[in-house]
Amino acid sequence: MKSDKLSQLRIDPDQKARPKKSLWTIFLLVGIVTAAAIFFAIPREGDNVRLFSGAEKVNARTAATNSSSAQSSAVVPQSQPPAAAAAPSAANRDDVVLTVSGYVIPRERIELSPRFMGTVKWIGVKKGDAVTNGQVVVLLDDSEYQARYKETQGRLASAQAALEKAQLQYERVKALATASIESKQQEDDARLTVEAAQAVITEIQGGLQWIQTYIDWCVIKSPINGVVLEKLVDPNELVTPQSFGGTRGPSTALISLADLKDLQVEIDLNEADVAKVHVGQKCRVSPEAYPDKVYDGYVAEKAPEANRQKGTLQCKVQIVNPDKYLTPELTAKVDFLTSTNALQARAL
Repeated sequence: MKSDKLSQLRIDPDQKARPKKSLWTIFLLVGIVTAAAIFFAIPREGDNVRLFSGAEKVNARTAATNSSSAQSSAVVPQSQPPAAAAAPSAANRDDVVLTVSGYVIPRERIELSPRFMGTVKWIGVKKGDAVTNGQVVVLLDDSEYQARYKETQGRLASAQAALEKAQLQYERVKALATASIESKQQEDDARLTVEAAQAVITEIQGGLQWIQTYIDWCVIKSPINGVVLEKLVDPNELVTPQSFGGTRGPSTALISLADLKDLQVEIDLNEADVAKVHVGQKCRVSPEAYPDKVYDGYVAEKAPEANRQKGTLQCKVQIVNPDKYLTPELTAKVDFLTSTNALQARAL
């Protein structure tokens, strides 16, 4: 029984042998695939030609696209948006040799100060007010000088009466001296009395002019057409003459004025950039607050002395035709133009 079962489980030797045809078929397929891969991996001249011709087609399509876009841009209507108008300014950046930032300042800042110690009686302006040349802006208390003026007028009237009396006395003495009734000495004394009375009148008249000058100084007027930058006092305040002003030290001014139609840009040039700037050079000015605003300008001044601590040289650019958008002490960008561009601008 056991031998029968073992004989049933035994595998026939003919069935153990693998079919050789299927094995050779696999080897053949692997060889074909390898040969095909090697064939397509080897570069050929035809491949380069095909790539080049494809590039020509791409270039041709690109050229056609560019030409069509150029034609479409050529027929743009006249009414273009503002953004298109700003494009030429970007194209003109080649004529800029230097770009520096500075501060807008009035060419002349005037500080009105009293000529003597006094009290403010009235002030008729405030910060930002426009003033005209000759306009009264401040009145100082002149009551003391008015009283002195009247007192001196009384002295003048008394001196004029004394002169008239001396002249009458001199006429009488002179007539008596001619008739040899009075001596020559008495005539000379009467004449000298007249001259002394005339000298007193001259002195008193000078005193009146001195007092009148102080009265006139109590009326402070604007010397220019401009705008009030600062109001530094109020009525009933005691004021003193300005010791020294400007930017060099403390000021005791009443108000400060400036002509906002006469503006400059103050710039500190680095030593490396000094050679690029010269007096009279054309510039373009653009305030940082309004970058779309551009103003013409030119170099009006270069300081004769550099700042050793900063390593800079101060330069001032005069702005041509400033308007309300330019405010003193705001930052502005200045483009210094080439000499060629400056000559073209001057010719125009």
